[in-house]
Amino acid sequence: MNSISLKIWIVDDDESVRWVLEKALKQAGLQTQSFSRSEHALKALKDDTPDVLITDVRMPGISGLSLLEKLQSTNPTLPIIVITAYSDLENAVAAYKGGAFEYLPKPFDIDEAVALVYKAARSIGAKLGTSDVAPNAMASMIGKAPAMQEVYRSIGRLSGSSMTVLITGESGTGKELVARALHDHSPRAEKTFVALNTSAIASELLESELFGHEKGSFTGADSRRIGRFEQANQGTLFLDEIGDMSPALQTRLLRVLAESEFYRVGGQKPIKVDVRVIAATNQDLSRAVKESRFREDLYHRLNVIRINTPPLRQRREDIPLLLKHYLAEAADEIGGQSKTIDSEALEALQNFGWPGNVRQLVNTARRLTVTAPGSVISLQDIPDDLGGGSSSQNTAKDWTTNLASWAERQLNRNSAPLLDSAIPEFEKALIKFAMAKTNGHRQEAAKLLGWGRNTLARKMKSLDLD
Repeated sequence: MNSISLKIWIVDDDESVRWVLEKALKQAGLQTQSFSRSEHALKALKDDTPDVLITDVRMPGISGLSLLEKLQSTNPTLPIIVITAYSDLENAVAAYKGGAFEYLPKPFDIDEAVALVYKAARSIGAKLGTSDVAPNAMASMIGKAPAMQEVYRSIGRLSGSSMTVLITGESGTGKELVARALHDHSPRAEKTFVALNTSAIASELLESELFGHEKGSFTGADSRRIGRFEQANQGTLFLDEIGDMSPALQTRLLRVLAESEFYRVGGQKPIKVDVRVIAATNQDLSRAVKESRFREDLYHRLNVIRINTPPLRQRREDIPLLLKHYLAEAADEIGGQSKTIDSEALEALQNFGWPGNVRQLVNTARRLTVTAPGSVISLQDIPDDLGGGSSSQNTAKDWTTNLASWAERQLNRNSAPLLDSAIPEFEKALIKFAMAKTNGHRQEAAKLLGWGRNTLARKMKSLDLD
């Protein structure tokens, strides 16, 4: 496909966004045409059609999502890239369900946007479903961080599907929330969602819990019991901590996935079911397979699509949003007024490691709602085990003390100017941190450092960090 023949239309009410995209696309050898409103683009579509259309979501008049809906019927094969500053789950799913090729949150890396345009042009558009967004959206799936955007994209791409999904991630990262969102935005949304933590039930009882049992099948079985698979028929069954399942139950689960039927414990008649299985684990199942602790064939059955839930330490920018939400929830629980948090306390909590992830943050919000004496949570209210109190201040002093010790050692070794050796190392450490925190997006990393993107590129080159 000759790039110079590609026509890219940009629909955005922000003149600066249009200008940046136009400049980058033209430098890539692409033709561009820009519109400040959806109405103008729709009028132009009567006489011409672009190869790719880029649209904002929130605009005066017809919104970007409404534009998507109109183009679904008039130009169903047109690849559409949605860009927006409002990067939450609902916008992501709505964009994909509206027929978007890809969802790109602002601020975006311009090189990534150009690459995405080429990818969209090659695809000739991919439709991912047109049903309405389920009304019971998961309000607790909060986050704007790049790692969460990838989760939203995955949910959006699967919104028209009932495929088996494996959710991986550390404990407390919200794997069940992702499973519920997958169900709520699937064709099975109106059917039952059944969740079961397989590690919370004794192995000898888990078989009956999953498949049910007939009356008299074992001591204490006084009546027939319907298992979770039958409860979830036509809907979704979420199996958490799947890595802890016994080998015998792994075999039975494999058969259900392969044949869509099973026997109740003590039963003679096969039961047919239509269940979407979403499994989750905090273990490395591929390693468990190598160590013969998990069946390889079951692993491949479950690992059709994988979604990884990021730990909280990889999405620290989401901590203020999460705290605000869960402090409000905690206040509702006790019937009080929601507390706010001052900048020092917030900084301490953002710097904390959060080994228990979002689950630990939820409990922290409840704890602070009860223990903090005033309406504003201050640094003194943060317990030492959460990085508050004096420990946060000591951490701030530690690095300057260490820097002074380093300077003294340097002067004892030689008389070279301290800043000549300190500044490059200081900048190198901060650049590495910023690039890691933003998953390699230079524009976002530059913003964290307080530089322009060109300055960051120049610094990386001079410090041999390319």
